[in-house]
Amino acid sequence: GAAMAAVACLPEAQALRRAGIDLPLLILGYTPPWQARAALELDLHLALYDLDVAAALDQAAAALGKTAAVHIKVDSGMGRLGLFPDQVPSFLRRLRQMPHVHASGLFTHLAAADMPADPYTGLQLQRFQALLAALEGEGLRPPLVHAANTAAFLTRPDAQFDAVRLGIGLYGLAPAPDLPLPPDFRPALSWKTTIAQVKTLPPGAPVGYGLSYHTIGEQRIAILPVGYADGFRRAPRNWGHVLVRGQRAPLVGRVSMDQAAIDVSAIPGVVPGDEVVLIGRQGEAHLSADEVAAWLGTINYEVISAILARVPRLPE
Repeated sequence: GAAMAAVACLPEAQALRRAGIDLPLLILGYTPPWQARAALELDLHLALYDLDVAAALDQAAAALGKTAAVHIKVDSGMGRLGLFPDQVPSFLRRLRQMPHVHASGLFTHLAAADMPADPYTGLQLQRFQALLAALEGEGLRPPLVHAANTAAFLTRPDAQFDAVRLGIGLYGLAPAPDLPLPPDFRPALSWKTTIAQVKTLPPGAPVGYGLSYHTIGEQRIAILPVGYADGFRRAPRNWGHVLVRGQRAPLVGRVSMDQAAIDVSAIPGVVPGDEVVLIGRQGEAHLSADEVAAWLGTINYEVISAILARVPRLPE
């Protein structure tokens, strides 16, 4: 199993601690100074690239009688959060003047790891490795260095260093269409709802807001208790289809905040309480996050991360 886990922000870490997860947790994103004490109370590791945040951590750690464990974020060419490589040595020297802050890690993000033919990942790694060599020469290298996401884990052994950050791979999903996972990986997430009501509407009857859909002949319409407030996309494209009784049922009308409608005229026997699969398998039928992403014009990362917190998570 994993020896450490990473999250994006403090609320995610707090949720894991409440669930009894006592692994070391690293916040990869921005932690503002006012959250320093709350983060340290949970013994979290924090990404760091700013001296003002470092000072807040040093002060909060001193008040709590703790040491703040930080991972220095390096911008090796992503253009997002982080220090440029030439800024890192002096930053680490400044941290050594803060007695309650310990640089336990150093990391970077790769901008094009899911594009293995692009040479940019190699350029980023060259910059990062040159920085590591310089830090080792000064005795400044933190003990835990990491750079590889799922794509780099699959394609770049030279990016794996002391740890890897499997994100999308943990869901059993490939980081890109042309970067398949090993054959023993399988999707770990399904998203399901149920039929709330089935009704027969006459020809020309409207369905949903805006009167954007009218029945073509008599149709059996099933209402689903799921909508865009759950992460079930409304526009510019919706899901297109869902699975009911092992068959594809098309969405009709606009997806509402809390409800959606499907046409089950061609699926006999549909009744309230029937399972509806939004992502996953039902019998021999399969609707994958990758297929949904392609239909919506996005990536599988967005499809699964957009499933909002009010949707119950039920482990199998």
